Amino acid sequence: MKSFISCAILLLPFVSIAQQAATSDSLPPKKPSLWKFDFQTGLNANQASYSDNWKAGGVNSVALSTFLNAKAVRKTDKDEWVNDLQLLYGNVKNEGQDVRKNADRIFFDSKYSRKLSKHWNGFASLNFMSQFDAGFEYKVVNNVERSRRISGFLSPGYLTEALGFEYKPVSYFSAQMGLGALRQTFVLDQTLYDKFDSTAKEFKELYGVARGDNMRSQVIFQLVANFDKEIMKNVVLKARYMGLIDYNRLNSQYWVSRFDFSITAKVNKYISTNLMGVMLYDFDQDKDVQYSQVLSLGISYTFKNYK
Repeated sequence: MKSFISCAILLLPFVSIAQQAATSDSLPPKKPSLWKFDFQTGLNANQASYSDNWKAGGVNSVALSTFLNAKAVRKTDKDEWVNDLQLLYGNVKNEGQDVRKNADRIFFDSKYSRKLSKHWNGFASLNFMSQFDAGFEYKVVNNVERSRRISGFLSPGYLTEALGFEYKPVSYFSAQMGLGALRQTFVLDQTLYDKFDSTAKEFKELYGVARGDNMRSQVIFQLVANFDKEIMKNVVLKARYMGLIDYNRLNSQYWVSRFDFSITAKVNKYISTNLMGVMLYDFDQDKDVQYSQVLSLGISYTFKNYK
């Protein structure tokens, strides 16, 4: 009897497992999640050094930057909700100079769209752009280099809400026309209104925001075009154009145009090289076109819950 009881006790775990397997077989299969997640983070580095007798010239430098890109998409037959977060921050140290910022970006975009026809959708979107840290302008005055803080977190910051129509002929390209859009520009740091030369008059307006107001609201037309595709094996091209027209200032000199692009080439699972660039025309920031470009090599980690 004792042997029988002992055998029964030993068999109990296996009986339980068999019961669970039978129960799971009788249940309907679990539906796949409607959410698709894509997460990437990493560290990029650039370094250059020259001997003292290097005739071509050059400055020894070291640059480090870190980034985080996250995307969450919920899609059904009729509806799509896309959330895109991009964070970037980096510093550079040139020989003979203090550490300076060379990359800084906060970007968040959330868009809900509802299918109207094969290639056309109605959409509602929310977009936020700013930076983490203070930005400085450097000038030489009387043979002495001086710096002035010209930007910072929410100085400026941009929040845009838009309603309109989206044209999406293929999965990797879309164009959005925000016929009714609101844009808020923020300048929370009032010390930025002081000129570089303390003897000069103060700025009355900065980034389109009057001194003391902290925020300006605009009713605008918004055009956004997105391209995101693997153009060859392990090489991904992402491009985004944004154009804004203020209904109260239809003169073309006040139109805002911004073009962002990045080309990422994966060397292997953890190492990649990246080329990023921005071209911007915004009369409220500068009368000339602004541009930036960064080429980097670094390590990265990618996670996604889909193939």
